[in-house]
Amino acid sequence: MKKLIITGLLTLFTLPAFAQQNYATPEKAASAFANALTTQDDNALNEVLGDNWRQYLPQREDEPEAVARFLRDWKVGHQIDEHGDTAHLNVGSDSWQLPIPMIKTAKGWHFDMVQGQDEIQTREIGRNELSAIQAMHAYVDAQNDYYQRFQHYAAKLLSSEGQKDGLYWPTGPGEEPSPLGPAYSPTLPDVGYHGYRFRIIADQDPQGFALIAWPVKFAETGIMSFIVDQNDTVYQANLGEQSALKAAEMKVFTRDKPWDEMTQ
Repeated sequence: MKKLIITGLLTLFTLPAFAQQNYATPEKAASAFANALTTQDDNALNEVLGDNWRQYLPQREDEPEAVARFLRDWKVGHQIDEHGDTAHLNVGSDSWQLPIPMIKTAKGWHFDMVQGQDEIQTREIGRNELSAIQAMHAYVDAQNDYYQRFQHYAAKLLSSEGQKDGLYWPTGPGEEPSPLGPAYSPTLPDVGYHGYRFRIIADQDPQGFALIAWPVKFAETGIMSFIVDQNDTVYQANLGEQSALKAAEMKVFTRDKPWDEMTQ
């Protein structure tokens, strides 16, 4: 899990940067990067990452824990894994690897945003998929909580205004919280929960319940779609570019292909 924490620091790197400084060794490039983060020196970050780094690197105020964790791990220990003209920075006791490689050219060493794009996106997708699975387990707990209160399962995620007919409803000070938070069904367009959308569907067992999750943007925020049933068993399937459409068409979970049970 520790390896997932600092990735938030770099998830917005998607395009090459410009006007970067070259360094005599990868160690000097890595130190320049760490020093720029430590001092919050915009000019230094311009030199290390290029003058458009603000478009891709979350600011300290946006990702304070990610930046702080990276710097703590840097102090614990750091090393360079060098192979030919490519090098990677590893930090912390677990040797977490920065997804942006350093490459050597005739001018010296510099961080290469282009080569890091695929790895950054892969890590983001993996992190989103893990969050979606954890959210589905939380959904099962919420349904069981709801059942204990009302002796039936909820048919939707968000309650109608003034009602408790869904798993979430707003509460005031001193009131018992609803079984689930509101984040599973954001109201803004193109917004999901960690890159995923969720919808309650029926289960082939009339006494059960199920929840389906699919990526907001296939191959960008996630690849696999997931379903969890009342037994807290998670199933997965790659629904491809039509993930949103296929998820919308699904009314009842029947445990047929393409859904495969995930191993614990």
